[in-house]
Amino acid sequence: MIQYLIIAAITAVITFVVSLAVYRGALKYKLYPTIRERDVHTRPTPRLGGVAMFVGVIAAFVIASQNPFFASTFGSPGPILAIGGAALLTVLIGVADDIWDLDWMIKLAGQFLAAGLIAWLGVQIYSLPIGGLTVGSSWMSFTMTVFAIVLVMNAINFIDGLDGLVAGVALIANGTFLIYGYLLVRETGQTSFFNLSLLISAVLVGACAGFLPLNRHPARMFMGDAGALLVGLLMATSAVAITGTVDPTSLGRSQLLGIYIPIILPFAILVVPLLDFGLAVFRRLRAGKSPFSADRKHLHHRLLDMGHTHFQAVLIFYAWTSVIAISCLLFFVFQPYWVALVFLIAGVIICAVVTLAPLGRRKTLEFSAQTVGADDPAFERVREFDPLDAASEDRPHDAPISHELVAEVVAVAEAQRTEPEASPVRRSDDDAPAPKDTP
Repeated sequence: MIQYLIIAAITAVITFVVSLAVYRGALKYKLYPTIRERDVHTRPTPRLGGVAMFVGVIAAFVIASQNPFFASTFGSPGPILAIGGAALLTVLIGVADDIWDLDWMIKLAGQFLAAGLIAWLGVQIYSLPIGGLTVGSSWMSFTMTVFAIVLVMNAINFIDGLDGLVAGVALIANGTFLIYGYLLVRETGQTSFFNLSLLISAVLVGACAGFLPLNRHPARMFMGDAGALLVGLLMATSAVAITGTVDPTSLGRSQLLGIYIPIILPFAILVVPLLDFGLAVFRRLRAGKSPFSADRKHLHHRLLDMGHTHFQAVLIFYAWTSVIAISCLLFFVFQPYWVALVFLIAGVIICAVVTLAPLGRRKTLEFSAQTVGADDPAFERVREFDPLDAASEDRPHDAPISHELVAEVVAVAEAQRTEPEASPVRRSDDDAPAPKDTP
């Protein structure tokens, strides 16, 4: 494990240094696009972080090739060359899209080409970790591998909408997968594909860690499509390199869940990106649009619209990824499974409460607005928050609701209940009391 951690640290340092250079060069030559309607940021920001990450990844592979520890991995150069070539093609497509906004069909064709290069030169799904099931033919293996890689690439790219989101999620997911792969190697023995998978995970952890300081909120530079697609490509390749070659029956685990962890974990660490990808495709196809057309209804956009801050939305993604990935890792490590089950249940409950917290603020806001009488001078200020009032139609249903907004409306409602004299009820002349007789 020490060798992988060293490679991760070297990748992080190189990526960070190159990221600073790319950032300064982008500012000097104004290499940044205009702000799009669906963007969350409000000022032009360079999108060339993927270039720096690519340089860090390639440099790490070159350095690792000189280390005798990785001799078995580089003994067959085909997979390494395929990964390097596919990564270069992916970055070039991503940079071109960030600059010229390519048609989605061109981008998708490039993704299939990159995935096909990796599958063609040896990194394929040869078996499914479901009872030792073997893929029926070489063409079926090739096709499954290509579609799996392209799926993960797009899933990662779809969640790239907030500062530090993809880098942080990938850092958590690949860190977990690195630990899992290392434990799997110890249990089943060293192979070149296992070493390749661990090396990819370690390099990707380093690249994300090195880029994150410039990408955390407020971001100075984005990774762009080049970075997001590169992360997805490497994550998928790492998972295929292990999952497609391991026989779960060799793990010596009699319990049912234990032998399925090799196929569950790769999906678990990607559950949030895959969920967002699936919802986006369904939403767009139902509307009669291209599944790759852009919109502002991704999960991270919905968290912002619920009332979470930018930083809170990112942390929620981190939390869900951590709970699900670590839970699967614990299921692999501990038997019986009660430790992992308790962690999973507790984590899901906590994450759900934090995620849905703004809905409670919305209900508090609506109730407080309804308690303000129509004759109160402050009624005009709060009527848009009352769902029973016609004025609420002018306020978007998904408009953000902050703590400050809730506090303001609640204060208005409390003021009326505690100080009714400050808001006298207007009466008509017919309801006015008769004047008293004067002596």
